Amino acid sequence: MGDIMTNINETDKRFSILKEDIISRIDMSREVSDDEIKDIIKDAIFELRQKENISLVEREELFRLLFYEVRRLGILEELIADNSVTEIMVNGTHDIFIERNGSIIKWDRHFDSEEKLRSVIQQIVAKSNRVVNEASPIVDARLENGARVNVVMNPVAVNGPILTIRRFPDDPISMRDLIAFSSITPEAADYLKRLVVSGYNIFVSGGTGSGKTTFLNALSEFIPHDERVITIEDSAELQIKGIDNLVRLETRNANVEGLKEITIRDLIKTSLRMRPDRIIVGEIRDGAALDFLSAANTGHDGSLCTGHANSAVDMLSRIETMVLMGMDLPLPAIRRQMASAIDIIIHLGRLRDKSRKVLEITEMTGLVGGEFVLNPIFNFTEEGETKNGLIKGTLKKTGILSYTEKLKRHGLYDKSLV
Repeated sequence: MGDIMTNINETDKRFSILKEDIISRIDMSREVSDDEIKDIIKDAIFELRQKENISLVEREELFRLLFYEVRRLGILEELIADNSVTEIMVNGTHDIFIERNGSIIKWDRHFDSEEKLRSVIQQIVAKSNRVVNEASPIVDARLENGARVNVVMNPVAVNGPILTIRRFPDDPISMRDLIAFSSITPEAADYLKRLVVSGYNIFVSGGTGSGKTTFLNALSEFIPHDERVITIEDSAELQIKGIDNLVRLETRNANVEGLKEITIRDLIKTSLRMRPDRIIVGEIRDGAALDFLSAANTGHDGSLCTGHANSAVDMLSRIETMVLMGMDLPLPAIRRQMASAIDIIIHLGRLRDKSRKVLEITEMTGLVGGEFVLNPIFNFTEEGETKNGLIKGTLKKTGILSYTEKLKRHGLYDKSLV
C-alpha cells in the first residue's frame, strides 16, 4: 500500500511541476493552436525524462492529463469524452456527481481549487458568448459538442460554483432508436410521422430529464426536407438533420458591455419575418408562450415546442399561466388561442426504473363551455415489473383522431389508421 501511495504522490508532483513549466512556455500574447500546445507538452515531458526514469504508460498519461488541464476543461474533459456519462454535476470544488446508465454516482476526483473551477466555467461561458460573475451569477451555455451547461455562482450558490452539464449523444437519437429502447411503439411512431408531415402543431411536455429535447429532435426527422425550418432555443441543442433550409437562432443575455438581451420572444417575433414553413421552439418558460401561439395561429402549420409539465392537462394550465406572464388577457381569449393553435400534446415521463416513455398522445379538440376538451389517442398502460425491476407496459391506441383535415390535405388520411 505504501508503494502505491508513493507512486501516486510522485505522479502528482511531476504533474504540478510540468504544468507550471508548460504554462510558462506558452506565448499568452497570441492565439496558440492545439498542435503548438501538444509540442510544448511533449518537449517538457522529454526534458523531464532525461532527468527521471518515467515509463511509457506514465508519459502517455501525463501528456493526456496535461493537455486536458492546459487546453480543455481539466478533470472534466475525461467525463465529457465518455459517451456513457449523460450528466455531470459539480457541487463546488470537492463534490462531483455523474449520471451513467440512468444511475447517479459520486466521482472519485475533484478540483484542486475554486480558482481552477472558476477558470473552467469562464472558459465554457466565453465560448458561448455568455458572461457570468457576481453581478450576473446564473447563466445557461453550451459546449462545442452541443452539451447543455448551467452555471450558478456566488453569492447565489452558497457552497461554491455549481456547474451542471447535460451531455447529448454525438449522434442524435433517432425515432428508430426510441422504438428500440421501447420508449414508443412502431405504431405510435408511424402515427406521429403522418401528423408531423401533415403540419399538425405539436407540443411535447414532460418533467425534467424525461427526454423532451431528444424526442423533439427525433420528431424533426419527419419534417419534409424541402421546407424552411427555424429553430429557436435558449442554448442551441437541437441536432436537426436532413433539412437544408435550416436557420438556428439562440438567445443572448445582456452584459456589462451594454449588449442588449435577446429573448425567446424577440426571436419568435423576428422569425416570422424570415418566411418559415415551420418554427421549432426548444422550450417555453414564460410569456413567449403567447408569441408561439400567435405564430402557430398565423399560417405556420407544423410548429413544434416543448414545456415542463406533469401531464397533458397540466401542460395546458402551465401555458395559460405563461401567457399571462407576457400579457394581461382575459382567460377565455387565451383559451381560444390555445384551442386554435395546439393540435396534439405528447407527454413524456421518466419511470421509476429510470426508463423514458411516451405516456400520452392527446388531441386538443376545442372548447366546450369554456373548458378544454381533450381526446386521448394513445395511453401508456403499466403491466407490472420484471424480476430485474424493469417496468412492463404498452402504449395502446385508445382513441380516434377527430380533426383530420390536415391529413386529408396532404393525402395521408386513412380511415383504418385514424
